[in-house]
Amino acid sequence: MWDSSTPAHSARVTDLSEGGCFLDSVGEVRAGEIVGFRVLLPNDDWLYLEGEVRHYTAGRGFGVKFTELNEEQTENLLWLLKIARDPEVGEISADLVEE
Repeated sequence: MWDSSTPAHSARVTDLSEGGCFLDSVGEVRAGEIVGFRVLLPNDDWLYLEGEVRHYTAGRGFGVKFTELNEEQTENLLWLLKIARDPEVGEISADLVEE
C-alpha cells in the first residue's frame, strides 16, 4: 500500500532505480504530490521510501522521484538493486504493504 493525501491503494513497484520507481496502481495521485511506501527486502526487513509524483497515467500508475533518502535508505536501496542485477538471483519483486 502507498500512502498520500488520498485514500490508500495497493501497488506494485516496477522500474526501480537509484532515483525513483514506477508504482503500478489504479489509485489516483497528482503530479507534485509526496507519497510514502515500504518495500519488503529479501532479508525480511523493510525499506521505507518517500517520493514526489512526477507523472501519472490513470488506471496504470505513476512515476516517483525519491526525495531526501538518508544514508541507511540509500544503502538498502543500492543493496536491493545489486541483488536484482545478479543473473543468478533472477527477477525479484517488491510489493508494497500497508504501514
